[in-house]
This record gives sequence, structure tokens and C-alpha cells, in this order.
Amino acid sequence: MLDIPHHDGSELYVSDPTPSLDDTVDVFVRVPRALDVRALHVRTTPDADPSFAEATIDRQDAHEVWWRAPMRIANPDTHYRFLLDRGSRGYSWLNATGHHARDLPDDRDFRLTTYGAAPPWTADAVMYQIFPDRFASSGQHRALPDWAVAADWYQDPVAPTGPLTERQIYGGDLPGIQEHLDHIESLGANVVYLTPFFAATSNHRYDAADFGEVDALLGGNAALASLSQALHERGIRLIGDLTTNHTGLAHSWFRTGRDDPSSVENDFYYWRSQAPGYLGWCEIPSLPKLNWASDELRRRMVDDPDSVVARWLRPPYNLDGWRIDVANMTARHAADDRNHAVARAVRTAMYGVRPDALLIAEHGHDYTRDLAGDGWHGSMNYAGFLRPIWRWLVDPDSSLGFLGLPVPVRRNTGPEVVSTMTDFLAAIPWQARLANMNQLGSHDSPRIRTVTGDPRLVDIGAALLMTMPGIPAVFAGDEIGLEGITGEDARRPFPWKQPQRWDDRLLAVFRALIRLRRNTVALQRGGLRWIHVSDDRLAFLRETASERVLVVVSRGGGAPLILPRTVLGPDGQVEVLYGEAPRLDFSGVRVPGDGPAAHIWRLT
Repeated sequence: MLDIPHHDGSELYVSDPTPSLDDTVDVFVRVPRALDVRALHVRTTPDADPSFAEATIDRQDAHEVWWRAPMRIANPDTHYRFLLDRGSRGYSWLNATGHHARDLPDDRDFRLTTYGAAPPWTADAVMYQIFPDRFASSGQHRALPDWAVAADWYQDPVAPTGPLTERQIYGGDLPGIQEHLDHIESLGANVVYLTPFFAATSNHRYDAADFGEVDALLGGNAALASLSQALHERGIRLIGDLTTNHTGLAHSWFRTGRDDPSSVENDFYYWRSQAPGYLGWCEIPSLPKLNWASDELRRRMVDDPDSVVARWLRPPYNLDGWRIDVANMTARHAADDRNHAVARAVRTAMYGVRPDALLIAEHGHDYTRDLAGDGWHGSMNYAGFLRPIWRWLVDPDSSLGFLGLPVPVRRNTGPEVVSTMTDFLAAIPWQARLANMNQLGSHDSPRIRTVTGDPRLVDIGAALLMTMPGIPAVFAGDEIGLEGITGEDARRPFPWKQPQRWDDRLLAVFRALIRLRRNTVALQRGGLRWIHVSDDRLAFLRETASERVLVVVSRGGGAPLILPRTVLGPDGQVEVLYGEAPRLDFSGVRVPGDGPAAHIWRLT
């Protein structure tokens, strides 16, 4: 789609992606010469009132004209769009959803904030998510608590439903993870994200019993310190998982608050007359919801110098950031909504310890109203990445659901997939797009291998994961083709001693694509420009001032794809980074094969 104007928030189009208040930055628009644009203006809304600044031509060639416009940063969150004057053909708008010949509301305007971006190290970050009980066991014997039921790593199947689901303990621990760092390093991941390690009364540990202690079943505090040191010695960072929305029933705060109504801890929760006497998250009795109206709760969680948020970022644990569980529901209940204030407070507390810490929110649905840029750096991108990718690659005969959806996931066409991505990503600042955590699956979803029913389609998902804007995250086991029909079922133990269950071909694909992601600047922080969107094929450019990369993926079927030669630029030179080389002839750039296939080329 080279025939429409383009702008995004990347460095190619914004002279300063992290401005300060009252700065003036230059913003650029590339316009196809065939549109015959007579004049162009940038429209901002300082203090909620429209203001226009005229653009001038910055440079041009035979195919396109680049316009430059000055834009004053009058507010911390600056919304802007472009007005294109086409003479007798009227005017049109360019906003974050695309080019429109009609007037439209402001909610999908481009956004540039003064809040700062995610830490620079995230540019080449590739995360590896680990559910500690199921990744690796050191073999150390530990007595099980009364709530736990021992399960054999290779003999006992995971219970995907029922009372046993949360009680099965396979014995994975932090020393076990440390013993398998060679696998993580050879994969190319440079960030490990651990689901909760706090003492709890379930295998998932989202029901924390003590925010000050690592679960003894995982090896305790010393094991976390040792793992962190071993990871950092290899240049791998460590992200923890913190629940700010609720605790477990065994937490001392809850027990004190329940037993002593006059205690300060009583204010930490929502109490009510009907059974069970308190509000549980999503009415789950084992997860009593925290009430952030309490100043003392806020002090213990974030404001105190030794708060829960801060202490684990310090030595000897040295976490590099937090993923916040159910961040979308934190501090929200009925008329209460302190979510944005909590997000800002968590970020402030983290920055007080280490300014390069990363803060990711869990959000399974529409995260757009929560990513203003001043709190969470980004979100788990279920809505704007995982769900549309699933709907493009899902097995047509699948009956799988998705995070409570009451109907099965069904296939979409390419245009529907791209429209979904665009709708969600257009509503957040570009810097939040780059900090979003993209994934093909997690501990809360079916496995991508099960979703697609075809390992070749997992290749396509992996190619998109490593080439789209955002931080790619791999759930441990996806790289070897593990399966699972629900989130709980997806938490199957990693089969270290059963190499026959490993898909070595798929592992090689993940390694190659991760290596490519980490070595290609355009894939890390380049802009995103869609070139071709059809039912079964997608093509897009990732571009910086110094590098252009073209990505073409096909799920199979459809007519042969031929792209215009202008996509290659004036030199027409192609370096194959992944897949096969294109064929250049009089008709254009002919993409090889009909797929499933992925091709990634560097253009001069």
C-alpha cells in the first residue's frame, strides 16, 4: 500500500520521540506524488482546542514527497493528525488508523508524550516466560505443604480442570532454572520473565501469602538471588510477576484484617455482609481484592523505601522490572478507580531504585485507555497481537476458546487481522507500542502449536512475533512445539529427558528468528508500513533512517504475490535475511512460493 500517505511515531517521522513540555519537534509525512497534495498541516489540540501548523516540503523524489511540520508540545500527552489539502478534490486526514477522506473523531490521533519511553535495553529484548513449577527441577527434596499434591514430571498428566489443577506440584524450582540457562542463552532470549515466586498456597502462586519471601518450594530467597546473579552474568535480565490487585487468604494482611476489624489491615480489603464476607477478584474466594483507598496499603506496596515493589529490585535480587498481574483491574471496583494513580506510583517507586526498570501490565482485552505513557510502559498485547494472529493462523476446525470468549476462535482474513491490530495500536503512543509485550501464547492460554494444528503455521507466527513492533515473548516450550488446549493444560512440564517430544526443526526456526531480531535495528525500533494485505498474505516494511527491512508472510493459498518494484527503493538490491530470495522481472517483485512461508529481506 505504497499509494497512501504514511506517518508513525518512529524516529524516521519524529525528530524527538521523547520530548519535554514546551519543546518544538519536527514531524514528517511521506506522501505519494500521485496524490497531488497542494498543502499539508499538522493539527494539534493544545488545552483541547484545535491548532494548525503549516508544513513545508523537506525532500522529494520521483515517487514521493516528504513534508515537515513543526509541532509544539503544549501538553504532556500531545494528540496530532495531518490535514492534506488536495485542491479541487477537497481535503483528507491522516491519523493513526490511516488516510481518510472524511471527518473523524480525535480518539485515534497520533500521540506523543513527555513521559519517557521504556528503558533503552528493551530495544533488542526477547523475553522467555517461565512458569517455575513446570520448567525444570533441581531434584532437591522439599517437604510439601498440606495443600499440595505431588506429581511425577514424566508420568502424571496436568489436570486442566477441577480441584487438582491448582494443587499439583511437579517440583520445578529456581535452581532447576539455573541449571538450564544454556538452553535459554542458546535460544537467544535475553530476558527471563518468571510468573510469581512468592510464598503461596497454589502452584500458580497468584494467591500470595507473603510478598517478602520466595516460596520455599522454589528454593527460597537465596535461590532467587543465585538465579539472578547467574542470569546477569550471562547478560540476561530478570522480570518478576507481582499481583497488585489481590492477595491470597493465607496472607497476614488478610488474616489480620479479617480477625481484627479495628486493624489498619482491615482497610486493605473490601468487606461485605454476604458470604464469604469479602470481595474476591472476579468473585473467586481464594483471591481477596485489595482496596487502594488505604494509604497504609499504598505505603507498604509502593511508597516506602523498602516497599514490595522496590525491595526486589535491589541487591541481592536485582530484578529488572515487574509484570503486574491483572493490572487492568487493580484499584478498580464499583465507583473506585485509582488505577492510573497506582500505575504511576509503581513506576515512581521502581525508578527510585533503578531508572532502567521495565513495567508491563497484564491486560487480556482493550488496554488502550490505560497506556497513556505515564504509568505502565506497555501491556501484554493479547488484544492487538495474539488474538489477531491466532485468528489468522487458527486451525479452521478448531474449537478452542480465548480468555473466556463464549464461542470458538474462528479464522479472519488478512484485512480483518490488520484492521484489528491497527484499531488497538492506533490508540496508544508509539513508545507504548514498542514496549508492548507480544506473545503467541502464555500460561493463561492454549499453546500456539495447538491453536494452529500445523507446525508450519507456528513458523509464521514466530516470524510475525520477531518482526512486529513490541517486545517479543516466548512461553517456555513453544519453541519445541509443546501443546495445550487451555491455559492450565499449557503448563505441562518441559520434557528435558524426552527429546522425542522436541520439534528440533521448530527450535531451529525460533533460534534463527530471535537471532535476526536481536541483530536488526529496523526490527527493534523501526516504523511500520503495510505494503500488501490480502486474505492469505501480509507484507510490511520496518524502517529506520539507516535500514529498511521487508517482511512477507503467507499462511498458504491464494494467487502468487507480486509487489511493485518501487518497494525495493532506487537501487533495487535485496539481502535475504530469512526465507528465499525474490525474483525480479518486468512485472515487479515476485515472492516465492504460496506458503505457509515467511521471507525477510533487507533493502538498500
